[in-house]
Amino acid sequence: MATTTEENYLKAIYHLNGDRDGKSLRTNELADYLVIAPSTVSNMLVKLSEKGLIEYQKYGRITLSHSGEEIALSVLRKHRLWETFLYEKLGFTWDEIHDVAEELEHINSQKLIDKLDELLGYPEYDPHGDPIPKANGQSRETYKKTLSMAELGKPYQIVAVKNTSVEFLQYASEIGIELEAKISVNSRLDFDGSMEIEIGGTARTVSQKVAENVYVG
Repeated sequence: MATTTEENYLKAIYHLNGDRDGKSLRTNELADYLVIAPSTVSNMLVKLSEKGLIEYQKYGRITLSHSGEEIALSVLRKHRLWETFLYEKLGFTWDEIHDVAEELEHINSQKLIDKLDELLGYPEYDPHGDPIPKANGQSRETYKKTLSMAELGKPYQIVAVKNTSVEFLQYASEIGIELEAKISVNSRLDFDGSMEIEIGGTARTVSQKVAENVYVG
């Protein structure tokens, strides 16, 4: 059984390896993501490797073993189910649920999580649009098309957000970005990639950075 700290590392490795276009995850990147000193991360990676949870060589790429991936997916499943519960049943807003779910995700009761899944009606996506892994580790495919890739004048629907920080989610709510909202791109500036969008019948201008953190379908 992995400790809470080990689970956090495995979840972070799974997340960072999710969409890398062939690039290898390195120690310094993992340290930056976890906001932990690289030397501390290196020590933990050695421990995880010795427990057979990751494949790792000093200064080499970091990948999860089969057992390490199983643990990471289990933690993600719990995290996203708890986020959904907090949002749908307790009235938390989508910018409030992450930190609370970070604490709840380490509860080790399979029966509790299965009952939670049943209570929620077996949801496939959490309130941020992230797929919720099933008990067997399978989940729906993550979204790939961001608002920055959208064609001009074509109608879309917001299906997920990439950035789940409190600051971004609060800003998104202020300008009407929410899941299932209808959105279209009226124009795009070549200079900086900013664009005029229409959402909820209102025209707004958003930066390229914002557009790259919104998934549409």
